[in-house]
Amino acid sequence: MSSDTQHDTKDTVFIGKKPIMAYVTSALIQLANNPKVSIKARGLSIGRAVDVAQIIARRTDSSGYSIGQIKIGSEQLQSLDGRSRNVSTIEIEVTKNA
Repeated sequence: MSSDTQHDTKDTVFIGKKPIMAYVTSALIQLANNPKVSIKARGLSIGRAVDVAQIIARRTDSSGYSIGQIKIGSEQLQSLDGRSRNVSTIEIEVTKNA
């Protein structure tokens, strides 16, 4: 793993099945030390990622966070039965306003 890759994962929050506020808290902690954080999700977790970004941007208006670039795409994954399938992905950038 290169140092670039390590830096990228340091300011990234990967969304899974935990409660939404766990990811909001994690992202806010990252934003305390970094000017931006990426919220990444794929498949069924995409809606949760959008919720996390919206909570940070809307509920912390006075703190000055906003949603930046949003990237969508798909990845090809191997399912348990051996077939390959496409899974949607999203990356939402949340930035600290100057």
